[in-house]
Amino acid sequence: MKSSAHNISSKLPKLPESIFTTMSRLANEHNAINIAQGFPNFEPDPVLIQLVAKAMKDGYNQYAPLGGIYSLKEVIAEKIALLYGTKYHPQSEITITVGATQAIFTAISAMVWPNDEVIVLKPAYDCYEPAIIANGGIPVLIQLTGKDYAIDWDAFKAHLNDKTRMVIINTPHNPSGMVFSSSDMLMLQSCLKDTNIILLSDEVYEHIVFDGNLHESASKYPDLATRSFVCASFGKTFHATGWKMGYCAAPAELMKEFQKIHEFNVFCVNHPFQRALAEYLKQPAHYLDLGPFYQEKRDLFLSAIKNSRFKFNPTQGTYFQLLDFSEISNESDIAFAERLVKEYGIACIPISVFNKDLTDNKQVRICFAKTTETLLKAAEIITTI
Repeated sequence: MKSSAHNISSKLPKLPESIFTTMSRLANEHNAINIAQGFPNFEPDPVLIQLVAKAMKDGYNQYAPLGGIYSLKEVIAEKIALLYGTKYHPQSEITITVGATQAIFTAISAMVWPNDEVIVLKPAYDCYEPAIIANGGIPVLIQLTGKDYAIDWDAFKAHLNDKTRMVIINTPHNPSGMVFSSSDMLMLQSCLKDTNIILLSDEVYEHIVFDGNLHESASKYPDLATRSFVCASFGKTFHATGWKMGYCAAPAELMKEFQKIHEFNVFCVNHPFQRALAEYLKQPAHYLDLGPFYQEKRDLFLSAIKNSRFKFNPTQGTYFQLLDFSEISNESDIAFAERLVKEYGIACIPISVFNKDLTDNKQVRICFAKTTETLLKAAEIITTI
């Protein structure tokens, strides 16, 4: 088909190819072990799959209600109350979404007007800034400090002004694995108090926290909860990223605006999956056991690479681990990651692409949401680098 003569002005003219797409393509081309992109290479619980099949057979194959089926939203509200002590009304304050990415885009679209400023803590997952720009907003980037990615609260406060419409946080944090502490959340609450700033809290790894630590949800802090969209992911929690199932919780006045965008974006979400999840979530062990499950994988992998030349601190949360290669090579992290695929047959993610000004701390990210066999094969290669 011939290209048209339309003079198209792109809303995202400088959007590069996703690093996940790049590294996964290289992994396929070089038949490499892919511990780059964040998805499990094992199946969800067969019980959950059976529940989906049952819902389909039982006839739940037509549109669900706009915000999601009540039984699922009800059990989500119960989960949040159990873990964080805050009560959300299932009907007016919870919406089922097509994964957390759609929830994040919808919240930004509902709240951000042209020339509004939105604070993004870098390194950051790559869906935030394009969504802000597409809605006419201005991303204000604040780099987390050091190789452990701590928050510089003085710098944060210095960036707040009358133009600040929204702050986006992510805890447990992708790509670093850092987890916001209670003192971090209290500081954030103090900074935003007596402002009209909206908080968008990306909490897709909420159940993957290690070493006895707790996830500090924005829902847990009263003033934050009143101004927050809290986004979560069933795909991350239940090893089914391809299902694209998530949800958003927010006070009714915020959720009303969220659902206005949601209605004309997707309207509703996969009905039989909702039915299955509503039943599956009735057993809290299905999500409470996730931390120990992934900590065992983290510890297995780190033990297997303890004699390698990489430096690391065990990740606090998520299923990602940063590896410091500064004693191995002076290459950029992008060049190093590409060489690992081509010469060693192992794919990882360079971190500089997520940092402000492409700051290169000589770190790469690996995903340990993999089978024991895959992790041990990857570790064997890593110890030879």
